Amino acid sequence: MAGLKFEQAMARLEAIVAELENGDLPLDESLKIFEEGIRLSKNCLKVLEEAERKIEVLVQDKNGKKHLRAFSSDGDEGRGSDSEE
Repeated sequence: MAGLKFEQAMARLEAIVAELENGDLPLDESLKIFEEGIRLSKNCLKVLEEAERKIEVLVQDKNGKKHLRAFSSDGDEGRGSDSEE
């Protein structure tokens, strides 16, 4: 599962949800794919958290000091720390 790309893991998660919602699987098979879904979910969460940490923008204030701030898609540079680099 470590080599599975995020998009592939999400697609498999969607398939697992559909299979479980269908309700036609025996209990042992349902538990097996539920456990697989939990592992995939944790892996996806880890990938998303790593991506969030990587999306930081280096910003300079008017005095030329550099600050790291979290990226924000709403145009605001974010809520990051004001520690100097």
